[in-house]
Order: sequence, then C-alpha cells, then structure tokens
Amino acid sequence: MPRVLGLDIGEVRIGVALSDAGGILASPLTIIDGTHQPGAIDDILKIIREQAVARIIAGFPYSLDGRIGPQAEKVQAFITALQQQTDVPIELRDERYTTMTAIAYKKEASKKKPDRKTRYDAIAAAIILQEYLNEQGH
Repeated sequence: MPRVLGLDIGEVRIGVALSDAGGILASPLTIIDGTHQPGAIDDILKIIREQAVARIIAGFPYSLDGRIGPQAEKVQAFITALQQQTDVPIELRDERYTTMTAIAYKKEASKKKPDRKTRYDAIAAAIILQEYLNEQGH
C-alpha cells in the first residue's frame, strides 16, 4: 500500500509524519523549519518522491468555535501552493486539540526516556495522520 503523509502546518514549523507501508501506523518523521519560505514546499515534494506518498493529510486549524481564523487562512494558502506543485491528493482534517495532545504525549514519553528529541510538531502530525488511518479501517 502506498504511504500517506501527515502535515501539521504551524506558524513557524511544519510537523511531518509518515504512515508505514501497510497504512496502519503513523510515525513522526521530521520537522520543516520556515513555513513561509519556498523551500518548505520543496522539502515536502522531496519527501513525497522519496517515500512514494500517495495521499497527504493536513491538519486544518479551525477555531474552537469552528470558525476559520487567520491561522487557518495561512494553512489554506500553503496547501493551495503545495497542491499547485503536486498531483498527490491533499485532504484537510480538523486538528483542534492535536497540538495539546502531542505536548502531553511528549511530556509522558520524556518521563520514560528523557533523551528523546522528537518535537511535538511531528507528533501532532502523527496524531492527525493516525486518526485518518484509523478511520480507513486499518
């Protein structure tokens, strides 16, 4: 099964996660610094090629009341620019609370393994992607 890429597009960084070949498990992959730089899209396109990505799941930051705020507009603009560079389908997913969940996971993991360096941005991308994979029945 082709891999699925998860993106958590933040103000400063993009958390990136990748599914396993079976489409069952999402894992944090990397962090891309500089959301607003053209190189960020190039970095994502490189991952798409190298990992044979067939679909992208991007978190969409609705406000707590469900509205589309300034950050959601920035994410939409980034996704539009990315979509112009690739034929890989991109699906937006509600990401409310995923960053807070990721921070809690990281804090818990740090207690067990203090030298762990995974940033919460990539963990948030993995949470968004894992929710998608679970809904697909894997």
